[in-house]
Amino acid sequence: MNESGQSLKGYFADVLDSVGDGVIVLNREHIITFLNPAAEEITGISRRLAVGSGFVEFFRGEDVLLEMVAKTSESGMTISDHENVVLKKGPNVTPVNATTSPLLLANGDSIGIVLVLRDISNIRELEDAVRQADRLSTLGTLAAGLAHEIKNPLGGIKGAAQLLERELPDGSELREYTSIMQKEVGRVNRIVEELLSLTTPRKLELAHVDINQLIGDIVTLQKRAAVTKNVAFIQDFDLSIPPILADEALITQLFLNLIKNAVEAINDSGQIRIVTRVLSDYSMTKKGEQFSRMVVIDVVDDGPGISKEILENLFTPFFTTKSKGTGLGLAICNKIINEHRGMIRVDSEPGKGSNFTVMLPLVR
Repeated sequence: MNESGQSLKGYFADVLDSVGDGVIVLNREHIITFLNPAAEEITGISRRLAVGSGFVEFFRGEDVLLEMVAKTSESGMTISDHENVVLKKGPNVTPVNATTSPLLLANGDSIGIVLVLRDISNIRELEDAVRQADRLSTLGTLAAGLAHEIKNPLGGIKGAAQLLERELPDGSELREYTSIMQKEVGRVNRIVEELLSLTTPRKLELAHVDINQLIGDIVTLQKRAAVTKNVAFIQDFDLSIPPILADEALITQLFLNLIKNAVEAINDSGQIRIVTRVLSDYSMTKKGEQFSRMVVIDVVDDGPGISKEILENLFTPFFTTKSKGTGLGLAICNKIINEHRGMIRVDSEPGKGSNFTVMLPLVR
């Protein structure tokens, strides 16, 4: 190939490397001749290992993809499948839109196949969020009606228990039961309040909040609460982070819940590391809003970790693995983050601890 041909080939390789969709090129024998960085990310396959190897070697078990490649090879037609799933290395899967097209010369001869993979994880997450919002909307209507019907009788039960306790002589065995009644009434009241908090729309009381100071105060309180455990708190704060625009009470509730969960995850001794930083290479724009970057807060514990099955339901209302608790805490945390146009991600494996990453917009 002459110099201009080589230059053109390099140019097109650079173009494909910069494309956000995964591109895999096969020759007539279905040998991989090209794989761009996006394809490496989506499939978990190294370009260095893949190029020169057979397609089936790396995609064994991916029957839909193998069938698409075979059909395009036989028919010379473009084939799309919008429900395919490509397995990554390890336990995770990535949902993708997949398209196979013939690679044609100018004279129409086919010299191979081009496979394009588009990661639709964000679309699936958005669909899940919409379904969750629909469920919460229905739950909110139900909760608002039930709250009134439940709280009024609870008030009567609590008042009767308090009155009965006052009438009982000191040392009466019945005092134990009146105490239990009042405690359980309080627990049901908290469940109703948490349910209303999760399902009722509210207006944020926005103010400038020093996220480092807020989290530092929570850590100070949790150190005292965890005095019976040998827990080391490590604070790795980026002191250059400016105040964020947020509802201070809700953000306090959010991080108090996450840090308390981290403390509870540790049995006798362990470490909780809290990191704050600015994600400078992430930006988001919305119509009518200013350009934003993200403040990232990691709450990392070295507890027992979380299984994949539990991770999938972690933010589902009423889902809990604790003997005590309503299963609404993390669902409320998720709502608070969504109300602040933020995101949350959880990375965890059994035996390797957990990392809860919260991202909140830094408006400037």
